[in-house]
Amino acid sequence: MSNQPPTTGRRLHPVLMVLSIIVGIILLLPGLCSLGAIVILTGMGGGGGSGSKLFLLWLFCFAVSAGGIWLILAVRKNPA
Repeated sequence: MSNQPPTTGRRLHPVLMVLSIIVGIILLLPGLCSLGAIVILTGMGGGGGSGSKLFLLWLFCFAVSAGGIWLILAVRKNPA
């Protein structure tokens, strides 16, 4: 019998893990900027322009941020 522990799945190389976390953090930035814009525009009483186009832009930014969150969680799930 061998005394090696069983493998629990694929492991990431530490460099790839760090790069993935950095990319995930970068992907969070559009969502944070959108939240800031929402707070500022709401405080100013609107924002002018087309509300539906602005909503679609915010939705896209939050979707990109959700991808960043998913990437960070995926890396944390399978550490090096």
